Amino acid sequence: MQQEEKTRYSSEELKEFEELIRGKLEATMSELNYIKGGLSKKNDSGTDNTASTAKSIEDGADASERENLSQLAARLQKYSIQLENALVRIKNGTYGICIDSGKLIPKERLRIVPHTQTIEAKLKRAS
Repeated sequence: MQQEEKTRYSSEELKEFEELIRGKLEATMSELNYIKGGLSKKNDSGTDNTASTAKSIEDGADASERENLSQLAARLQKYSIQLENALVRIKNGTYGICIDSGKLIPKERLRIVPHTQTIEAKLKRAS
């Protein structure tokens, strides 16, 4: 007797993934808010340091740091949107199903990359 291949995750399994994703989303939003707070402080030019040569060196370092923080904030923002989209897929019952093959994405992969919509085989074909 051959076992039928599973095509969807159970409600219990989806609940587990939802908790995982909500935890990652909460941590991501916390980090994003922290970075945004740091960026707004960096843009507030105080009067703490008035020495002109030290100020110009600091301005260059500050600009570089602001750019790095802005890039990190953009990546975190994109990641949070992907996590939110994964929560929508959980609600509509399509979470964990590969958009290319229609097969279930392995749980191990979803635990590592909970926002993925494709299986590793696609990644191997592309390389």
